[in-house]
Amino acid sequence: MPEPGSGEQALASRGNLRHNGTIVNWFNGNFLMASLFWGSVATGYLIYGWKQKALLPFLGGLAMTAASFLISSAALMSLACIAVMAAVYWLVKQGY
Repeated sequence: MPEPGSGEQALASRGNLRHNGTIVNWFNGNFLMASLFWGSVATGYLIYGWKQKALLPFLGGLAMTAASFLISSAALMSLACIAVMAAVYWLVKQGY
């Protein structure tokens, strides 16, 4: 910790700490089931993309995995994963 008169500030001094008011319930049954389902689908996309050397399904699997880790609402996670699946399908149909 810096000296009081040195002009430097600590990165996490007691006066600067703030608590985030949103609390994620990681043991919510809906969240766990959605994470399990979309994580499994994402794993399938990843494995398919890896074995077939197809970039779009692989990136779609990565995006779905990121969504299942980063989005804390089961409904938003489901919507994001469905959007990723639709985007991958549409892009593959377009020939990318």
